[in-house]
Amino acid sequence: MSDSLLNMKAFVATARNGSFSEAARQLGLAPSVVTKRVSHLEWSMKCKLLRRSTRRLQLTEIGERYLETMQQIVREYDEMAAGVKRSPHEIEGHIRIKAPGSPMAIDLPRLLSSFQLKYPRVVLEAVLVDRTVNPVEEGFDIVLTMMPSSFHGVIEEPLLAFPRVLCAAPSYLARRGQPRHIRDLADHDCLVFTPMGSVWTFDGKSGLTTVAVRPRLLTNNNGLLVEALSAGGGIAVVSRKVVAPGLRSGALIEVLPEALLPDLWVKALVPTARANLARVQTLLSEIRDAFRRVGEGQPAHV
Repeated sequence: MSDSLLNMKAFVATARNGSFSEAARQLGLAPSVVTKRVSHLEWSMKCKLLRRSTRRLQLTEIGERYLETMQQIVREYDEMAAGVKRSPHEIEGHIRIKAPGSPMAIDLPRLLSSFQLKYPRVVLEAVLVDRTVNPVEEGFDIVLTMMPSSFHGVIEEPLLAFPRVLCAAPSYLARRGQPRHIRDLADHDCLVFTPMGSVWTFDGKSGLTTVAVRPRLLTNNNGLLVEALSAGGGIAVVSRKVVAPGLRSGALIEVLPEALLPDLWVKALVPTARANLARVQTLLSEIRDAFRRVGEGQPAHV
């Protein structure tokens, strides 16, 4: 192992524990050795990574910026070294996965729990948040998303298509009238799912058409969006599956049915550098199968 990697391991352990002595205990080294390695790392990087005081250690702004990158480098080296010593068929290690905070088509908590029972040597770290995430920059192995964003060095795998619909409550349409054309939406109260933006795209006979709408509500929570829609707050683009009961009962009405909306895809984003790891491929395969079952109308459980 190179000196640079040893220095990074010392820094990561120190940052994680907030103490040179505790980091030294975990690494099986003398505290003076750990202190020296962190100092050498700071010298080589020409910056301070830790702010030292008599009471505690604290990451500097630069230290916070580089900690995740160094954690990933150390983790990948440890995994590579461990892989030489064990059978390639053994699934173990750390998987960091991000998914939306809003409910998905699959029962993700149940899937992850089942996965851990099958592979007890895997450590799962699940982050649920409704925002766009670059898995390379933020250190994720798998990102499940419905956002259209793409990133360099990231493999995209489509999992399931969600047809969408433009709709409103009868009370809103009685108050504000029916839009007759896509461009009329600019004069209506619109309810916007923040991650998708306030520029709506439609797929018509003449190709794609966009309109910049006027948000009456901006939210990153689908539940709140549907509640506001049902209460007559405005017009919204939502998953057809989510509002199907309301459309059937008449509680919601489809608006401009001839104006087709492109399907919204759930997809998995996997950093190219992590894609061939056995544990990542194994979890991704189970996620893929769960979405396939949903698409075929089968139970989503695993």
